[in-house]
Amino acid sequence: MAIASPDWIVEFENKSRYGLIWQCFTLYDRKQVCFTPQLSTEWLISLILIFLGIICIFTVVILFLASRWDRNVSVIFYARWIGFGALISFCLAAVIFPLGFYVQEINGLAYQLPNSHQIGVSYIFFILALWITVISELFAAKICLPHL
Repeated sequence: MAIASPDWIVEFENKSRYGLIWQCFTLYDRKQVCFTPQLSTEWLISLILIFLGIICIFTVVILFLASRWDRNVSVIFYARWIGFGALISFCLAAVIFPLGFYVQEINGLAYQLPNSHQIGVSYIFFILALWITVISELFAAKICLPHL
């Protein structure tokens, strides 16, 4: 849900909201206007990495469900590595996204927002999902490892 929301970066004064799929502006207290932006290279790469991570997570869930009926150890082995790939994909997206703060609408620097902008709730949810993925990967590695 965080991907579809424009609340990744929020501007105080103009009530502008920037996201990976939508950008919304409110000008002169009129109705809010939202549109699909032309993304910078960094934000486009982040969006692609997030979608790749989501696909990996869905694949892991399907493989774990399949392992309930087929006790084949290789299914769990592949699920664990695909989950690790999702983790790497999300981490790369989290590192690459702040590189795009230089865009014309924001006028910041890489990894540095200007004082008129702040991180929005969608970016916070993305980071929270990243931590949940890290913790679940640790649990999956602990549970799926063969007992010695």
